[in-house]
Amino acid sequence: MGHDERPAHQVVASDLRRRLANGEWEVGAKLPSRAQLAQHYGVGPNVMQKAQERLIIEGLLEGRAGSGTYVAQPRERRRMVRSRHRERRGGSPFQADMYESGRSGTWESSSEARTPAPEYIAQRLGIDPGDPTVRTAYEFLADGKPAQLSVSWEPMAITGGTPILLPEMGPLRGKGVVERMRSVGVDIATWTEIPRPGRATQEQAALLGLNVGDLVLAIERTYYDGDGRAVETADIVVPDRNWEVAYEFAVDPPQSD
Repeated sequence: MGHDERPAHQVVASDLRRRLANGEWEVGAKLPSRAQLAQHYGVGPNVMQKAQERLIIEGLLEGRAGSGTYVAQPRERRRMVRSRHRERRGGSPFQADMYESGRSGTWESSSEARTPAPEYIAQRLGIDPGDPTVRTAYEFLADGKPAQLSVSWEPMAITGGTPILLPEMGPLRGKGVVERMRSVGVDIATWTEIPRPGRATQEQAALLGLNVGDLVLAIERTYYDGDGRAVETADIVVPDRNWEVAYEFAVDPPQSD
């Protein structure tokens, strides 16, 4: 292959993209089988698979397990903005995010107290593996449709015996981590987020209305108090086909001499 020659799967993907743009197949129509398309283009099945996967990632095609590949419904990809200001507004940051974008934000949750911290969670929280935590699983909805998932962990050494032990019960249910922790004398000073691309698991796909293996953005978030102690950590999953995540940073004003 010469330096200017494109890989075969890119050539096939480009032509399929052209045919889709020309309306050769309508939205919802099933494409010919992979074997038929591979024969048409004179390529092997692996090349054909890579070409179709490229168009699935772009949202032009949709793979259905055991059924085939179909022309996907055009996406409405919305923006989810994450910034330090979202923690200053009080209440639920997700609900505030949705309100600012003209949508209704709601959620369902389930908490389990005295959950032993797995090793990877213990490392993030700076506690010993097996230490008791409160694990809360969330399903967030935008206008009643799945928008993101989250599983949070809080050390019971901090919240045990307080009214905020269970995040979605008690006097501060529905409030954000910052406001809840402040009520028991813990002031959150910083938080970090580590975004990573991922693929939807079977459970995530079922909850988010995706296909197994669809692209998601996995965000590892941890809150810290003023002493650098981790007080909560969470794994957030956002479906890539519906949302793009944008980070907003403020510029500090210049300091006077």
